[in-house]
Amino acid sequence: MLRHLFRLIWNRKRSNLLLLTEIFFSFVVLFGVGALLINFGRNYILPRGFTHEQVWRLNIAAGQGEKMPRPVLDDVLRQVRALPGVQDLSLGSPNTPFRFINMTSGFAAGQQRIDEVDRYDSDDRYAATLGLHLREGRWFRSSDDASTRRPVVISQDVREQLFPGQTALGKVIRYDNGPVDGTTPEEFVVLGVTDNVRPHGDFDGNAPSMWMRLEPHDTTRWEGAAVLVRVAPGSGAELQQKIVRTVAGVTRKWSTQVYALETDRIDKLKVTLAPLAALAVIGLFLIVNVALGLFGVLWYNINQRRTEIGLRRALGATGRGISWQFLAEMLVLTTLGVAAGLLLAAQFPLLSAFGLDPQVYLGAMLLATVVIFLLTAICAWQPSRLAAGIQPAVALRDE
Repeated sequence: MLRHLFRLIWNRKRSNLLLLTEIFFSFVVLFGVGALLINFGRNYILPRGFTHEQVWRLNIAAGQGEKMPRPVLDDVLRQVRALPGVQDLSLGSPNTPFRFINMTSGFAAGQQRIDEVDRYDSDDRYAATLGLHLREGRWFRSSDDASTRRPVVISQDVREQLFPGQTALGKVIRYDNGPVDGTTPEEFVVLGVTDNVRPHGDFDGNAPSMWMRLEPHDTTRWEGAAVLVRVAPGSGAELQQKIVRTVAGVTRKWSTQVYALETDRIDKLKVTLAPLAALAVIGLFLIVNVALGLFGVLWYNINQRRTEIGLRRALGATGRGISWQFLAEMLVLTTLGVAAGLLLAAQFPLLSAFGLDPQVYLGAMLLATVVIFLLTAICAWQPSRLAAGIQPAVALRDE
């Protein structure tokens, strides 16, 4: 039976080649769209690694052409921390979660290296304010003032890259690229390891991260400060106004803006959903186009093969047999097209293309295969039923 099907397909190789090409390219596009959607879906269900709910960020800026002395800034933060409804407060770098601000560097430990690590300046209350969970070691504390190297805390994925199979506590990390003058790169000592974190958005994956201790007695005069504030549940505009008034009460030359991290998350989500929706529309449009194309081609083939169908029915073939023949031909063509597509798709996990997990590519292959086979089976079902209903006398009356 299978040999006979291949012979029928070969005899109509010109028209079948177009159908085969359509199936192949449809599989490739569905594979690409599926890989992206599966990757976004896997990222979405990953733990975030911190608790952003009930956390606000304060953007405190000095007046035009002025800077804020650290002692004055510390006094402002002490007064804000004392407000009713403020549970915790932390000073850090401006690349707070969900913002469109990134600070990345490459780091090395011994012969191990890692690129594109998110780095954050953070004080001794940062972990408590943002709800970071420590797997090993501890967070910064006042006794670290005497440290000869700047203390850091790293995420689990950084530890796995720089210290595979061993503890990272007490180990030294350095910048991967030293200064251009050839001096020794700055070194850091690891105090703790946190869970992996996803600070960039709901559909972004884990981001290797490093938190560097912000010196509490730093004399640098800042132009602006990024502050994270954990507030009590139910806090709203009233507390925001109190915070703004408190900062203005110390120095009226400073301006303050208050934003909820949840608002930042939603804003980032809206930007991410636009291309995601476009991908979904492209996938849906492709499926509809392929379905219409397959249905039209099969309908045309049946009309062109009415004589063949009439002869088979006259020789004793049943309507069910004719129906299964057309359906089987379509499934064989689909298998050939999908096999060619799988051969191409298999190169992506083998070459580690685009840095995606091989399981994402395997899932996309399975998804594209199932969709293509289901689509062709549905499109072939109705035309094959029409072929089964053709009577010999009707098919052969013009012969």
